[in-house]
Amino acid sequence: MKNTPDDSFEQAAAAPVCGIDEAGRGPWAGPVVASAVILDLANIPQGLNDSKKLTAKRREALFDEIIAAAKVGVGISTVAEIDDINILQATFLAMRRAVDDLPVMPAFALIDGNKIPAGLPCEASAIVKGDGRSVSIAAASIIAKVTRDRIMTALAADFPGYGWQKNAGYGVPAHIMGLKRLGVTPHHRVSFKPIHKMLCEENNITS
Repeated sequence: MKNTPDDSFEQAAAAPVCGIDEAGRGPWAGPVVASAVILDLANIPQGLNDSKKLTAKRREALFDEIIAAAKVGVGISTVAEIDDINILQATFLAMRRAVDDLPVMPAFALIDGNKIPAGLPCEASAIVKGDGRSVSIAAASIIAKVTRDRIMTALAADFPGYGWQKNAGYGVPAHIMGLKRLGVTPHHRVSFKPIHKMLCEENNITS
């Protein structure tokens, strides 16, 4: 498998081709965010890679480069939607919204993972570890990650004490300590077992 993403998947697909990725499937709080990116293959930002392999500073720089050089769509599924239809279906919903948000309709979509969302307006292919193999998916991973991190930083200002500006809502010790001290917020995913369990314990205490 390639060490860095290239455009071989894009070159093999019908144009225009978009890469799709998401950020925020695992956290206990906040929305899930997806992005769809159509790159200009003659003007690909240098250094694209899986967003998790990049520093926050590098992600921010590449975010600006991608916005300037590519066609970008973003889709968000709320905590309420995650709790209502489950995280997988909410992720698919965010991906469809990201494609709908593109300024042009793609002819083909490259999707990170092993599943293709139903209801896409174009043909698609799922690529396991695609954010490290396809430049379009890598670009989408960066847009989704930076967008979601900014959302969580803004939420952290309104709900201090959980460390969301640093942990992005994942179930790390600082977040767990915040939950124990301050309780569950409207931005927590109550369908996720740790949050559901905490709510049940709170209800038992107050009943």
